[in-house]
Amino acid sequence: MAGSSTPSSLTAVTLLAALLLFLNPSNAQLTANFYAKTCPSVSSIVQTVIQEALQSDPRITASLLRLHFHDCFVDGCDGSLLLDNSPTIKSEKDAAPNFKSARGFDVVDKIKAAIESACPGTVSCADILALAAQASVSLSEGPYWTVLLGRRDSLTANQAGANTSIPSPFDSYNNLVSKFSAVGLDITDLATLSGAHTFGRAQCKSFNPRLYNFTANGGPDPTINPWYLTNLRKLCPQNGDSSVLADLDPTTPNLFDNHYYSNLQKNEGLLLSDQELSSTTGAATISIVNSFSFDQSAFFESFARSIVNMGNISPLTGSNGEIRFNCRKVNWS
Repeated sequence: MAGSSTPSSLTAVTLLAALLLFLNPSNAQLTANFYAKTCPSVSSIVQTVIQEALQSDPRITASLLRLHFHDCFVDGCDGSLLLDNSPTIKSEKDAAPNFKSARGFDVVDKIKAAIESACPGTVSCADILALAAQASVSLSEGPYWTVLLGRRDSLTANQAGANTSIPSPFDSYNNLVSKFSAVGLDITDLATLSGAHTFGRAQCKSFNPRLYNFTANGGPDPTINPWYLTNLRKLCPQNGDSSVLADLDPTTPNLFDNHYYSNLQKNEGLLLSDQELSSTTGAATISIVNSFSFDQSAFFESFARSIVNMGNISPLTGSNGEIRFNCRKVNWS
């Protein structure tokens, strides 16, 4: 029959595909067992360092998870966020979403040093962020997921991209949907990954505009629960210190649970971008918020799927990029 393939021709095509993958390893996919032979202790090293950091810093788990998010939304999960300024690099750390708020870089350095001691020149900084995110959630009583690995590190940073691509605490529902869609994530991913705000802190400057002069007549954001508004205004007076910290989840601020979603149902989302998921008329996220508020297991299962989806955003693999020796600078710089 015209157009049919014989078994021998199919075998030849398969062999050709395998050869092309070998010759162009940048097409390789991330795998769960990437370091099984080259650095089998990598996950336990990451967890041990974070456990130690937790003894003096209860915020560190949320901070490390945030680094993975902010890395992946800018040109993919490539460790670019970790690069410091240099004569050739404008650091993403100085972009508005990260400046004086992104933290945990010292812990990433400690993880990297411990891994380099055990497995020199093997594990990328991008993979360290992915592993640290998983360990941080698990250590905070959240879900476990299998981390796919094999990312390599970028040779540059994109400060301008960080300023435009990372979701903002001031974003409207439509802007959030657009930013997630731009990196291949859907409505379910948006509602699910926003649930990471079930632990951690935010500075007053990230939500103060909701408290004062939000409306045309100078009133607050009408979607804020009046009781919650009173408490937030006490913590963050109009001309007060904008760096004061508020719990993203006032009920269980250090635990990874589903309280974030019940807070949204009570109009007690701290950030505008959080409350938009529940208060925007007709938003497709409303039903997901309601579901996760009722069923923590459903949230945990969805989070495990969505964060793997996020971790798959445009990784550098094969011969692309490099394995940095120091997460703060490119090799031989």
